[in-house]
Amino acid sequence: MTTTWADELAFATDLARRAGAVLLDSYERVETIDYKSKRDVVTNADFASEHLVVDAIKARYPNDGILAEESGEHAGTLRDDGTNNGRTWVIDPLDGTVNYANGIPFYCVSIGLVVDNTPAVGVVLDPARDDLYSATADGGAELDGEPIHASTKDQLSDYVVSLAVIGRGGLSRERRIAPRIRIHRRMGSAALALAYVANGRFDAFIQNGGLSPWDIAAAGLIAERAGAVVTDIRGGPWWNPRQTGPRANVVAAPPAQHGPLLELLASLRTTVQTRR
Repeated sequence: MTTTWADELAFATDLARRAGAVLLDSYERVETIDYKSKRDVVTNADFASEHLVVDAIKARYPNDGILAEESGEHAGTLRDDGTNNGRTWVIDPLDGTVNYANGIPFYCVSIGLVVDNTPAVGVVLDPARDDLYSATADGGAELDGEPIHASTKDQLSDYVVSLAVIGRGGLSRERRIAPRIRIHRRMGSAALALAYVANGRFDAFIQNGGLSPWDIAAAGLIAERAGAVVTDIRGGPWWNPRQTGPRANVVAAPPAQHGPLLELLASLRTTVQTRR
């Protein structure tokens, strides 16, 4: 892949593989599990992976900002990394911690580089399958070094969709979407599920909220560079550099069906508002 970001891509690729090796070494041998919230946990493997990634970035790119999920350690934030160089690494050392802690092999390492408020490099590694998704803003998407493309299915009714409608009435709204597609799944790792859109393992990805920057920075870029249309649920930009909490939402799908999915989601919002 010829890209302006070749050095950063190579660095992120190597770093993701090293972090993945840390996760594999502790897989099904987790020593400590702490509860961040009622439904979210963090393990010793999260911290070990994050420390490896953060230390490597600080050593290689000392002037870059870092936004990391678990520790919150960073040289700045997405809005101001403290150096004025416009570069921030957005990382999740282990997305899918609940899966990981329970021995379910669906989790990933996500490393993204945001430059001047725009995702420029994205790498998502699935250690269990040794699958590495990658992309740059000026290149295509790849899986293990080979070009990949989003689904080419013609009919929405044939779509397998990563679907998470959260909030009040979420399950009932999911049931209203279900008849329009073949089947939906909720896998427990948003970053990996979104990356799956890049090679058609999922035909589309929908989540109406609860996503943080580290969930989507790398995977959103990868899906987009593979030919999917990636937006928020209203059709606006999927990446908001001012957003630092779990408030993002994403719809990713091939061009032919992205619009119909947005219309379907809009109709569900209208129904809920009308009932209120």
